[in-house]
Amino acid sequence: MAPEPEDDIMAEKNPRPLDEDDIALLKTYGLGPYSTSIKTAEKEIKELAKRINDLCGIKESDTGLAPPSQWDLVSDKQMMQEEQPLQVARCTKIINPNTDDAKYMINVKQIAKFVVGLGDKVSPTDIEEGMRVGVDRNKYQIQIPLPPKIDPSVTMMTVEEKPDVTYNDVGGCKEQIEKMREVVELPMLHPEKFVKLGIDPPKGVLCYGPPGTGKTLLARAVANRTDACFIRVIGSELVQKYVGVSVHVCHCNLVTPVKSL
Repeated sequence: MAPEPEDDIMAEKNPRPLDEDDIALLKTYGLGPYSTSIKTAEKEIKELAKRINDLCGIKESDTGLAPPSQWDLVSDKQMMQEEQPLQVARCTKIINPNTDDAKYMINVKQIAKFVVGLGDKVSPTDIEEGMRVGVDRNKYQIQIPLPPKIDPSVTMMTVEEKPDVTYNDVGGCKEQIEKMREVVELPMLHPEKFVKLGIDPPKGVLCYGPPGTGKTLLARAVANRTDACFIRVIGSELVQKYVGVSVHVCHCNLVTPVKSL
């Protein structure tokens, strides 16, 4: 005798509860054959990494520093007090270079000259003749190479190897652009024409006018056209009250960028 439709409806409304075997079977859906082994291995790796960090005293953080509870400020302060400041000198000559017995002649404040060696943290390839170095105050050993000394009055200038401005970016200066190209661009791109005519090319131009009229933009366009180095200097910084200082600043503005390129 076939079951009636009413019996099927009652069976759907009251389904059989799941037992432990059914629940275990449902948990295996979507899992691969090695999922359990992989999770176990990942858990063991995390536990080992945590043990290593605890032994080393390092805790993962955004800054990469150990937690404040592991800081030893007293010993750090004592170490900083024991380290004496270095003295600035200049390496004038290298004796027996590229050998194990290489020595370095240094000049300390134009007062005394010493022949010294290198410290433990310096490589022989880091030191060159004429370079400023930092030496200790006891044995005058070279501890660190120093960058070249630059006049503070020259730090305000900016150097651009090749600006990305073209003549199309300069608007409303058609006459000025033609004069600039004739006076500045032509001697740099075609100097043979002036030699053929037997005349000296112009030394340069002076652009003047209120702010925002395109003086700097035009100079950038000329530098881009001629593949020249563009050096921007504040004019008021070139005027100094002492004799010879303005000449020194102008010399640094021209010589320092050329050496850095």
